[in-house]
Amino acid sequence: MAADNRPTSPHIGIYRWQISMVMSILHRLTGVWLSLGALALVYWLIAAGFGPDAYASAQVLFASWLGQLLMWSWCFSLFYHLCNGIRHLFWDAGKGFEIRSMYISGFSVWIISGLMTLLAILFVYQHGGGT
Repeated sequence: MAADNRPTSPHIGIYRWQISMVMSILHRLTGVWLSLGALALVYWLIAAGFGPDAYASAQVLFASWLGQLLMWSWCFSLFYHLCNGIRHLFWDAGKGFEIRSMYISGFSVWIISGLMTLLAILFVYQHGGGT
Protein backbone atom coordinates (compact mmCIF):
# COMPACT_ATOMS: atom_id res chain seq x y z
CA MET A 1 0.00 0.00 0.00
CA ALA A 2 1.45 3.40 -1.01
CA ALA A 3 2.17 6.06 1.60
CA ASP A 4 -0.59 8.63 1.92
CA ASN A 5 0.97 12.04 1.19
CA ARG A 6 -2.24 14.03 1.42
CA PRO A 7 -2.15 17.03 3.77
CA THR A 8 -3.86 16.51 7.10
CA SER A 9 -6.52 18.80 8.46
CA PRO A 10 -5.33 21.40 11.00
CA HIS A 11 -5.91 20.34 14.57
CA ILE A 12 -5.57 21.77 18.05
CA GLY A 13 -1.87 20.88 18.28
CA ILE A 14 -0.78 23.41 15.65
CA TYR A 15 -2.83 26.43 16.67
CA ARG A 16 -1.65 29.05 19.15
CA TRP A 17 -4.00 29.01 22.14
CA GLN A 18 -6.34 32.00 22.28
CA ILE A 19 -8.93 33.05 24.83
CA SER A 20 -11.83 32.30 22.49
CA MET A 21 -10.47 28.79 21.86
CA VAL A 22 -10.02 28.06 25.58
CA MET A 23 -13.44 29.43 26.45
CA SER A 24 -15.11 27.40 23.71
CA ILE A 25 -13.51 24.20 24.96
CA LEU A 26 -14.41 25.03 28.57
CA HIS A 27 -17.98 25.82 27.56
CA ARG A 28 -18.32 22.31 26.18
CA LEU A 29 -16.60 20.74 29.20
CA THR A 30 -18.77 22.63 31.68
CA GLY A 31 -21.84 21.47 29.75
CA VAL A 32 -20.75 17.85 30.17
CA TRP A 33 -19.88 18.46 33.83
CA LEU A 34 -23.32 19.99 34.43
CA SER A 35 -24.91 16.87 32.93
CA LEU A 36 -23.05 14.77 35.47
CA GLY A 37 -24.19 17.20 38.16
CA ALA A 38 -27.77 16.65 37.05
CA LEU A 39 -27.26 12.93 37.67
CA ALA A 40 -25.99 13.75 41.17
CA LEU A 41 -29.11 15.85 41.74
CA VAL A 42 -31.28 12.94 40.59
CA TYR A 43 -29.44 10.66 43.04
CA TRP A 44 -30.10 13.13 45.87
CA LEU A 45 -33.80 13.41 44.97
CA ILE A 46 -34.22 9.64 44.71
CA ALA A 47 -32.48 9.22 48.07
CA ALA A 48 -34.93 11.71 49.58
CA GLY A 49 -37.80 9.67 48.16
CA PHE A 50 -36.47 6.43 49.66
CA GLY A 51 -36.66 7.72 53.21
CA PRO A 52 -34.53 9.14 56.00
CA ASP A 53 -31.76 6.52 55.92
CA ALA A 54 -31.10 6.83 52.19
CA TYR A 55 -31.31 10.62 52.43
CA ALA A 56 -28.87 10.70 55.33
CA SER A 57 -26.41 8.62 53.30
CA ALA A 58 -26.66 11.06 50.40
CA GLN A 59 -26.20 13.99 52.77
CA VAL A 60 -23.04 12.40 54.22
CA LEU A 61 -21.67 12.05 50.70
CA PHE A 62 -22.46 15.63 49.68
CA ALA A 63 -21.22 17.04 53.02
CA SER A 64 -17.80 15.37 52.69
CA TRP A 65 -14.85 17.39 51.39
CA LEU A 66 -15.15 15.60 48.05
CA GLY A 67 -18.89 16.26 47.90
CA GLN A 68 -18.33 19.93 48.71
CA LEU A 69 -15.63 20.18 46.03
CA LEU A 70 -17.98 18.63 43.48
CA MET A 71 -20.86 20.88 44.50
CA TRP A 72 -18.79 24.06 44.17
CA SER A 73 -17.28 22.94 40.88
CA TRP A 74 -20.82 22.36 39.58
CA CYS A 75 -21.79 25.78 40.90
CA PHE A 76 -18.89 27.46 39.06
CA SER A 77 -19.68 25.43 35.94
CA LEU A 78 -23.29 26.60 36.05
CA PHE A 79 -22.32 30.26 36.32
CA TYR A 80 -19.58 29.94 33.69
CA HIS A 81 -21.87 28.15 31.26
CA LEU A 82 -24.61 30.75 31.87
CA CYS A 83 -22.31 33.77 31.41
CA ASN A 84 -20.54 32.33 28.40
CA GLY A 85 -23.92 31.39 26.91
CA ILE A 86 -25.02 35.02 27.24
CA ARG A 87 -21.77 36.01 25.52
CA HIS A 88 -22.67 33.65 22.68
CA LEU A 89 -26.13 35.22 22.40
CA PHE A 90 -24.46 38.57 21.75
CA TRP A 91 -22.34 36.89 19.07
CA ASP A 92 -25.51 35.44 17.53
CA ALA A 93 -26.78 39.01 17.30
CA GLY A 94 -23.59 40.00 15.48
CA LYS A 95 -22.07 41.96 18.36
CA GLY A 96 -18.71 41.64 20.11
CA PHE A 97 -16.57 40.16 17.34
CA GLU A 98 -13.83 42.78 17.59
CA ILE A 99 -10.64 41.40 19.17
CA ARG A 100 -10.77 43.88 22.05
CA SER A 101 -14.43 43.02 22.73
CA MET A 102 -13.66 39.30 22.69
CA TYR A 103 -10.95 39.72 25.31
CA ILE A 104 -13.07 42.00 27.49
CA SER A 105 -16.11 39.73 27.32
CA GLY A 106 -13.97 36.62 27.85
CA PHE A 107 -12.28 37.93 30.97
CA SER A 108 -15.62 39.32 32.15
CA VAL A 109 -17.12 35.84 31.95
CA TRP A 110 -14.32 34.51 34.16
CA ILE A 111 -14.59 37.33 36.69
CA ILE A 112 -18.38 37.31 36.90
CA SER A 113 -18.49 33.49 37.15
CA GLY A 114 -15.93 33.56 39.96
CA LEU A 115 -17.77 36.32 41.82
CA MET A 116 -21.13 34.58 41.48
CA THR A 117 -19.61 31.35 42.79
CA LEU A 118 -17.99 33.19 45.70
CA LEU A 119 -21.29 34.90 46.53
CA ALA A 120 -23.09 31.55 46.42
CA ILE A 121 -20.47 30.01 48.75
CA LEU A 122 -20.75 32.93 51.18
CA PHE A 123 -24.55 32.79 51.08
CA VAL A 124 -24.68 29.05 51.76
CA TYR A 125 -22.16 29.09 54.59
CA GLN A 126 -23.62 32.25 56.15
CA HIS A 127 -27.05 30.62 56.32
CA GLY A 128 -25.78 27.37 57.83
CA GLY A 129 -26.06 25.27 54.67
CA GLY A 130 -22.38 24.31 54.47
CA THR A 131 -20.43 22.00 56.69
